[in-house]
Amino acid sequence: MNLLSLSWRYLWSRPLATVLNLLLLTLGLAMVAFVLLVQNRIERAFERDLQGIDLVVGAKGSPLQLILAGVFHLDVPPGNVALADIQALARHPQVAQVIPLSLGDSLQAFRIVGTTPDYVAHYGATLAQGALWSVPMQAVLGAQVAQVTGLGVGQVFAGAHGLGGGGHRHEDTPYTVTGVLQPCGCVLDRLLLTDTASVWAVHEGLAPGEFEGLSADDRSAIEAEREVTLALVRYRTPLAAVSLPRLVNTTTKMQAAAPAVEITRLLSLLGVGTRLLQGLGAVLLTVAGLSVFIALWGAVRERSADIAMLRMLGAPPRRVGALLLLEALWLALLACALALLMSQSLVWLAGDLWSAGQGLIVNPWSTPMALWSVPMLALGVALLAAALPAISAYRVDVASLLSSATPTTR
Repeated sequence: MNLLSLSWRYLWSRPLATVLNLLLLTLGLAMVAFVLLVQNRIERAFERDLQGIDLVVGAKGSPLQLILAGVFHLDVPPGNVALADIQALARHPQVAQVIPLSLGDSLQAFRIVGTTPDYVAHYGATLAQGALWSVPMQAVLGAQVAQVTGLGVGQVFAGAHGLGGGGHRHEDTPYTVTGVLQPCGCVLDRLLLTDTASVWAVHEGLAPGEFEGLSADDRSAIEAEREVTLALVRYRTPLAAVSLPRLVNTTTKMQAAAPAVEITRLLSLLGVGTRLLQGLGAVLLTVAGLSVFIALWGAVRERSADIAMLRMLGAPPRRVGALLLLEALWLALLACALALLMSQSLVWLAGDLWSAGQGLIVNPWSTPMALWSVPMLALGVALLAAALPAISAYRVDVASLLSSATPTTR
């Protein structure tokens, strides 16, 4: 007797009930899988963009805002800080590297970032074409920027004031594209990078080369007023994590924010929403389990004649009980496959929409080990729902079934 084939036929002998149970179980499992995938990919994206950044230094305000603006470019910065203060920080013996970032302009909502070549090297990005900037008013495009804007090496563009697009365009100080970066799956994909001096030139209203033509006193006055938005800091020793942030916060006009601390706080805030989704998934799984249990319990009563026939043909009680378990396992297998497909599709769609909106770039192929809990959860729900019906089928009294099935004669 082929139990797999027979259990499959029994499963679809009640198509409406089967479809309903399959839908409930799929939705519950898909909700759990979706939460696991989103959590994993957001955490991986944060870890990837935070790699090697020990401290973010900028204007005083919200530390989380400083991290979101300076590392992930998802928020507006709290303000600017004096270039001299950043240069003094770079000379501190506990600091190994300081990467200045200057924000303020954008192109089609993609941010123009004034920085140094160290920023590109920090993420290990490589050029797909062209070269890095060598003089002010040259720019290198991230892969996503080049794809959306259609700009290429040698073309010219003008930035717009503001970080959200739609601001005043600086037509008198255009940039020339000198290179396009390879896709790195990191924050650089959606940035336009240029020299810090380019940002100063745009906002100081000086034409290229005009600054060098000024008198020494004028150059000194302008340099004393120059600012950057923030700086990414890498420690020289682990001991710097204890003293350097407090030193910056208490002795300077700047603020030091530890990315690991702030992102942990952000993820804990996001955890409230994920727990709600997980709770909803648990409710759906509970309802699905009860529905499967009721369906299988009713199936034992409906199939009393079939069970009697199977026992007469020599099927032992354990095979009759296994028939009910296999029917539930078929349902769990189908629901698990559909749930994983649905959750993966939703994550891909959400990732594309988020990336298109200049949001955090997530890796669509990252799969957490915790996702294995979804098949295990489906198996557990199926076995729990089928346990009592299977035991009932195992313990059925064949003699009473035959006597009830046999018509009385007079």
